Amino acid sequence: MTTETTFADVASLVGTEIGVSEWLEIDQARVNLFADATGDHQWIHVDVERATKEIGGPIAHGYLTLSLIPYLSKDIMKVSGVTRGINYGLNKVRFTSMVPVGSKVRARQKLLAVEPKGPGLQMTSEVTIEIEGNPRPAAVAETLSVIYP
Repeated sequence: MTTETTFADVASLVGTEIGVSEWLEIDQARVNLFADATGDHQWIHVDVERATKEIGGPIAHGYLTLSLIPYLSKDIMKVSGVTRGINYGLNKVRFTSMVPVGSKVRARQKLLAVEPKGPGLQMTSEVTIEIEGNPRPAAVAETLSVIYP
């Protein structure tokens, strides 16, 4: 589901759920590539045999889950009249459940605030990364982005 709005009207969505992304399967290849990119080769992520024996299977890195927010949320909201948008940071992040390799995740986004920031607008969103079939989310993050007309 994509919510469409304009730069001038984006603040009218504060307090509402903007939308939910499609599901994305977390496969071992993605986990291994993330391990290579970050140098985090902890066995719980990359040693399939040991992880299966000791914890039931390998799990995704928490920061891999967090790094998927831009990808997962790219189609949740379209704002017309915007020349560019930037990631401005995070206010808080909580990793509340492990993401087993082979599971699917998706993002659920709620717009919390919109404030002027120079010529742009700073948007604060709550993004919840859900795991298919798990009542507990993988992560909840308060994200900041700035859009410019």
